[in-house]
Amino acid sequence: MIVVATSDFEVYHGVVNELRDRGTTFTTVEPDEELPERTTVVVTGTDHADSFPGVTTIVAAPDDPRRAVDRALAAIRGGDGRTIIGVDPGRKPGIAVLSGETIVAAFQIPLGDAVDVIQREIAEAPSPVVRIGDGSRLEGARLITDLGDVRVELVDETGTTPYLGTGSRGMGDVLAAVNIAHREGEVVDAREIEPTAGEIQVIKDRSREQSDGNRAIDEVLARRVAAGELTIDEALVEHRDDGDGSTTESTNTDHSDES
Repeated sequence: MIVVATSDFEVYHGVVNELRDRGTTFTTVEPDEELPERTTVVVTGTDHADSFPGVTTIVAAPDDPRRAVDRALAAIRGGDGRTIIGVDPGRKPGIAVLSGETIVAAFQIPLGDAVDVIQREIAEAPSPVVRIGDGSRLEGARLITDLGDVRVELVDETGTTPYLGTGSRGMGDVLAAVNIAHREGEVVDAREIEPTAGEIQVIKDRSREQSDGNRAIDEVLARRVAAGELTIDEALVEHRDDGDGSTTESTNTDHSDES
């Protein structure tokens, strides 16, 4: 059983709410009270980090109660508690965070936010691993590059997207990420991709969708986006600046012709 024992009101409030949201059985005691006989894990604040010898003690940060609850749940469920993150790459990748065999968090967010979320989830975790599906090659390659020194495994994602029944629309990428997290892959620190003509065209089409003037970037910029050197927004800025320069040059030439 999980016991919350702290005199830090902020820690108490955050941890208790998090446990209630997850439907977890727990109890609370004052830090100087005797722990119940069935106590497995104590969650407390820094004020009582050393007050419970012989019992698994998890110290919660006031601004991050979820991480403490994740660790507490992993402890009572057994297993090695290793943090594994599965990623189904794409424009809005699905991300699943596992502690051992337990899913402790799930996200579906824009690609540009994915690295920050992953790094936040593995912060302070011992020997975490990020498993990325090998589909959506360009997006996956960008994530691998941007994650830097994190252990990354490239996973064959064949068959990881489950059948979705009625009412489960939008869950496919997250469920695929869970399945990816459960598969071991090849350790990689980069993924060199030569974009196909179709992939380049997709990037151009996306740049047109995101532009404020129905304009697409050229192939040179699209290849830089494919290589992860630029985001589409950054490429649009370069394209706009290059376009402004060529317009000015053309105007000056016209004036010289008139003279």
